[in-house]
Amino acid sequence: MNPRIYFDHSATTPLDPRVLTAMGPFLGGAFGNPSSLHQEGRAARAAIETARAQVASLIGAEPEEIIFTASGTEADNLALIGAVRASGRPGHVVTTSIEHAAILETCLFLAGSGTKITHLPVDADGLVSPQSLLRALQSKVTLVSVMAANNVVGTLQPIEELAHLTKLHGVLFHTDAVQAAGKIPLDVNRLHVDLLSLSAHKLHGPKGIGALYVRKGTRLSPIVFGGGQERGLRSATENVVGIVGFGAGAAIAREELAEEATRLAGFRTFISEELFRLLPDSYLFGHPVHRLPGHLSFGLRGQEREVGKLVAAFDAAGVAVSAGSACSANHSGEPSNVLLAMGCDAERARGLIRLSLGRFNTQQEVDCFLEILPRAVATLSVPRNAVAELKVPSSTLAAGALA
Repeated sequence: MNPRIYFDHSATTPLDPRVLTAMGPFLGGAFGNPSSLHQEGRAARAAIETARAQVASLIGAEPEEIIFTASGTEADNLALIGAVRASGRPGHVVTTSIEHAAILETCLFLAGSGTKITHLPVDADGLVSPQSLLRALQSKVTLVSVMAANNVVGTLQPIEELAHLTKLHGVLFHTDAVQAAGKIPLDVNRLHVDLLSLSAHKLHGPKGIGALYVRKGTRLSPIVFGGGQERGLRSATENVVGIVGFGAGAAIAREELAEEATRLAGFRTFISEELFRLLPDSYLFGHPVHRLPGHLSFGLRGQEREVGKLVAAFDAAGVAVSAGSACSANHSGEPSNVLLAMGCDAERARGLIRLSLGRFNTQQEVDCFLEILPRAVATLSVPRNAVAELKVPSSTLAAGALA
């Protein structure tokens, strides 16, 4: 039986064996509570602080600016709710129409308490216009939150420019960098951000652990109360093993980021070129240049309602891909809110297939996927001229295409 091909790294990533090795001692013998003063507790505390420094280094922050949470979703909640509560008034949050549900649902919650919410539009590539943000900033704003990279179409936002505009108006800026961290360079000082959300399981770390970068001097109110851990912003006994894994994953991602980004961007370009050759009726979503290295979202003209069948056909052939965001799986078959915001009609907004490659994917897997692709599409009622004769790229051709 051939091994399965995993092309769904935007949903989650496999745990790097090096991360598992780092976590190993804290899965067994090293079990101390980091708030305890004895030797076992001190060892746990030291491991947390090492990991805190590793996560901080990934984004150019200071260790004391990293607050560990249970997820990227919790980090987003803490950023938005914490900033509004700390302001002492209902406030005004400016965000975009294509954010992750962790932002959009939090904004709905805040709106129920009187917070004004403004959703910035995006263009056909999923990009926010700095001019639209500038217009929104003409009224009094508490916080601006714009994601660094979109989880559905992979588009990268001009965070540095947007945050700079926000700073000129004395407004806090938050970015959900869950999809971007470890895949593209991020430096909180160059970007001018005050708050930045992270999640370990998107960069080959464990699930159940996230972090919020909080710039020194930024006022937040906690949303979880108890023993005062994490500078009083996130009470609860720390998830030591998860934090250690997060630190190890962040350190590996930082060390390998440049080389890995180049490799994955090469795969992405090669697949997109072959996609158009094999499936002339295919089209891409998202910005053609400003996008995540290993992310490719496409549709098939006239077959938009068949994406569920196509994902199933890939799965049966041993390839894991997705139809949009994993977090929207409960709404499968409905038009994507991200694609609707980008100006797609309801039909096209149902038709996205997302490929997201990661650290352990190989050229052999890419070639195998391209061999399976026409066969999977042929299971649908595709017009005869939509699938060209397959010519699987040779290793030499593939290597040349990636150069």
